Amino acid sequence: MAQLKLAEQDKATLLNRLRRAEGQMRGVQRMIEDERDCEAILQQLTAVRAALHTASLALARAYANQCLVEASDAKATSQVIDNLLDALGKLPDNILEPGANQPLV
Repeated sequence: MAQLKLAEQDKATLLNRLRRAEGQMRGVQRMIEDERDCEAILQQLTAVRAALHTASLALARAYANQCLVEASDAKATSQVIDNLLDALGKLPDNILEPGANQPLV
């Protein structure tokens, strides 16, 4: 697996997105501790999920740009594409996952 080397601007942008999502998640934890409104908590969780999804796509784009350029032949290019699609296939595309009706505890 190739090591990703992001341009400094891309790295800074991605880290900022992740830090923002981390802050949002801490906010959600406080909201739960403070027994805030369920709708507000769900709204913030949706925002965190969207922020992480956007960061995942940005990283996937950087991976594709870097690794496809570095691929030495058609077989290597095909492998990079397969790896990228496998990784993207693991991103959640639906908030209702199997077992979503299960209790929290």
